[in-house]
Amino acid sequence: MRAHIALCGILLLTPVLVACGDGQGKAQEEEKKEAAIPVEVATAARGVIDAAYRGTATLEAEEEATVNAKAGGVIEQILVEEGQSVAAGQVLARLETDRLRLEVARAKASADKLEQDFKRNESVYRRNLVSREAYERTKFELDGARAAYDLARLSLEEAEIVAPFAGVVSQRFIKVGNQIQPGSPAFRVTRMDQLQAQIYVPERDIHKLAPQQPASVNVDAWPDRIFKGSILRISPVVDAGTGTVKVTVAMAPGQAGLKPGMFGRVEILYDRRENALLIPKDAVMTEDAQQSVFVVQEGRAHRRPVKVGYSDADHYEVLDGLADGEQLVVTGQASLKDDSLIEVVNAPSPPAADEVQSAAAGVDKG
Repeated sequence: MRAHIALCGILLLTPVLVACGDGQGKAQEEEKKEAAIPVEVATAARGVIDAAYRGTATLEAEEEATVNAKAGGVIEQILVEEGQSVAAGQVLARLETDRLRLEVARAKASADKLEQDFKRNESVYRRNLVSREAYERTKFELDGARAAYDLARLSLEEAEIVAPFAGVVSQRFIKVGNQIQPGSPAFRVTRMDQLQAQIYVPERDIHKLAPQQPASVNVDAWPDRIFKGSILRISPVVDAGTGTVKVTVAMAPGQAGLKPGMFGRVEILYDRRENALLIPKDAVMTEDAQQSVFVVQEGRAHRRPVKVGYSDADHYEVLDGLADGEQLVVTGQASLKDDSLIEVVNAPSPPAADEVQSAAAGVDKG
């Protein structure tokens, strides 16, 4: 009887043991099934970050003029070519002047004759031998002749096309033998040492900018160079159509390589923080206007919201949510979820303060 009872007890306990064994096996299998996701990580570190407004613009010359012909005629001589430097008042081209010279000679002869008549009439008038009316008529005729002579001389002078200021001939529109009309373009003269870039800043950001703030410009022609500049002026009005304000950046003189018409990327620095907590931009994810990162802890990635501040080309400043030295995922976030098992495939390196300072200093190099 006792043996029977013991046998029944054993039979009753067996399913429980089997069930326990099955539960542990499943947990172990599930652990085995969770594969580590390969990621690359970086370390949050302290460094320098500059706050800047960034925009694009086309470089323009502060002084550039299309030189028009003041007189009409046939182009007789061209004295300069494109790319040549010219001084203010230098003659660029001449029109045919034979007819104009003859007109000057005729006007001078007429003025000389009337001047002699006037002097003779003046002497006679003083002796009351001629009427006042005749005397004044001669005087008026002399004044008209002198004006005609001055106009003929002016026309002769305007047959020379001259540079309005010192610069470089950037374009020539005429050829020898061409007939040109008054007001037609002949040359374009550009002052190359005074270049500007005009950018349009949203009105919400305009309070950050002020005249004399330093700026830098990078152009496609010289991708490895940074050119210096500063804010020259800020428009006092907001464009109602675009909600922007025009900001003019003056390039520092003496920077060889810059030319009008170049497309540039402008960066205006308005603040600098020396001891900011920096992380790579690739680490930050934005969703519904909220930034977050995956922080590495004990072989797992934990999603954590962060508050960011200034940014530059490579880094974000972290205001809240991270501590110095914490590691975070910079590559592979798309495959992660909170508490994912990860495998770090790179040796994490912080955004070294020296490198960040060097990059910031590079902005100031011309």
